Amino acid sequence: MLGGIRSGKSAYAEALVAGAPSVRYVATSAGGEDDPEWRGRIEAHQRRRPQSWTTEETGADPGRLAAVLAEAKPDETLLVDDLGGWVATLLDPANQPNDDVATVAALAEAVRACAARVVLVSPEVGLSLVPATPVGRAFADALGTANQALADACDRVAFVVAGRPAWLKTAAAEPGIVTDLQAVEATAPLPAPAQVTIATPVAAPVAPAVAAPVAPAQVTIATPVAAPVAPAVAAADPGEAALPVDTVIEPGMDLPLPDSDSGPDARDRLERLDLPGAGVGVLLEAVEFAAATQSTAAPRPWGPVRVLLIDGSHAGGATAGADPAESGRRAAQAEAGTGALAQLAAAADADIAVVRVPASGAMEDGPVLDEAGVEAGLRQGWELAFAAADAGREALVIGACGAGTQAAATAVVAATTGAEPVAILPRVLVPGGRYDDEAWMRRCAAVRDALHRIRQEPRGAKDVLAQLGGADLAVATGALLGAAARRMPVLVDGPVGIAAGLVARDLSSQSRHWWLLADAGRDQLVRQGADVLGLTPVLDLGLDLGEGANALAALPLLRSAIALASALPVHPALLTAPGDDGLSDAADDEDDEDDAAEASDEAFTEPEPRGPGPASA
Repeated sequence: MLGGIRSGKSAYAEALVAGAPSVRYVATSAGGEDDPEWRGRIEAHQRRRPQSWTTEETGADPGRLAAVLAEAKPDETLLVDDLGGWVATLLDPANQPNDDVATVAALAEAVRACAARVVLVSPEVGLSLVPATPVGRAFADALGTANQALADACDRVAFVVAGRPAWLKTAAAEPGIVTDLQAVEATAPLPAPAQVTIATPVAAPVAPAVAAPVAPAQVTIATPVAAPVAPAVAAADPGEAALPVDTVIEPGMDLPLPDSDSGPDARDRLERLDLPGAGVGVLLEAVEFAAATQSTAAPRPWGPVRVLLIDGSHAGGATAGADPAESGRRAAQAEAGTGALAQLAAAADADIAVVRVPASGAMEDGPVLDEAGVEAGLRQGWELAFAAADAGREALVIGACGAGTQAAATAVVAATTGAEPVAILPRVLVPGGRYDDEAWMRRCAAVRDALHRIRQEPRGAKDVLAQLGGADLAVATGALLGAAARRMPVLVDGPVGIAAGLVARDLSSQSRHWWLLADAGRDQLVRQGADVLGLTPVLDLGLDLGEGANALAALPLLRSAIALASALPVHPALLTAPGDDGLSDAADDEDDEDDAAEASDEAFTEPEPRGPGPASA
């Protein structure tokens, strides 16, 4: 993977190996201790990598890279990032005298002989000016020689510009590495969900419709009084295969990805529509997301939505300042169709599935959940997402109302991203609009003690859930994975949704492409976790209505933008003839635009100048 500075080559290389069951990240850069800016770049790369990947540092010894390739096993995937750091170390005076050409040749031979799958990232220096210093010229010459040797040794070579790859050399498809050139997905889209009709009373508040309990959690589905239903999203091809509901949930699981072309196509299409102004502004992000998840350049707004409201309590310092009965009251409100969440759900054509999960232990004292509880929670969430899809729900919203969930989410985010807990733990707000700073300090102490307790423990996705997250985060994580398996978009919202997203990403990196962050609210935890996940908030409303409620409040606005992108015709100035209905697809759009441009060129005549002026050729 070749590319210039900030070209997106590293991110694209990481995406290539996202579906591999085992990835070893080989870091070649050395130093940075005295350079905060360089150290910040390294840390940004570290935060972006899934926790399930292993990392090997070879910066101190350039010869070590060839040895790592020689030792690799056939079932491994190696991501080497990058050769620029390797060449810089090779040319370091501390490693001279050395036959640099022979070392480069040995590395190329090690790549050819490597039994594992290997992806190498390298800067392209051939497009810049010749460096002004002897050291700079030596580096450019050495890196250019290395790039040529490695390009000859590799099966495929891509040049990345502005995040988009241009494939310079191709070969047959290779298992575990998927390129847009191959257009291969391991899992096909799902069949259309079963049609389910739910009668909704109009004159009186809706009595909750109770579903059968699902072990180990208790699930109640309440249908608030609904607003007019938005147009339904087109169903998937019934002939396409679905992931089975009994799929094993484990690190490295392979889930489908949204269509990478439909989002940019929707952006291009929107520029030609008959909008009275300059466009939909920041809501373009929602239009592109809907287009990618629906695999069409003309997405339609989501129809009925399901809110998973997870009620699970924690013990110990995580619940400092919390009323133990408050979470139960909120859950009961949602079931009865009252309260803020139910009111917003009624306006957004959403029902609410209240999921009561077993209580989790005190994180500062020991694991909050055993291994069986983690597996049960993941399975529960996975099945809840499948049930929502089968019931005709077209999007999912994750919410939580349990005591101690914010502290548990803080601990998970800190453990997976390296964030400082005191910087991201939300303040404790008690009834009456008063902040309880003493309770906040007790929660901080519980998170600090928990992180200290697990400092030498494994940090795999399921380990984090068992040690810190608990049953509610396990259910939320399973729901995010299940929604991705069913190609269902998810509006993540609040600390629990973001923390569960970080864990779900480490189980399947493809899953994060199915999530949309409508509004980050005022929580630093949400903003920092979203940044690591690569989720940019569509809106900046600063909402703080509670988990799930923020997304429901923004949902009608998102639907409106998507509806405009779907329903509006092309602008008359871009039509080929009067009465033209507009563009039926992206190809027709381009043809009409070309025809309009040609007609415009033929009709244009340069006016004769009046008075003296510069002579023209």
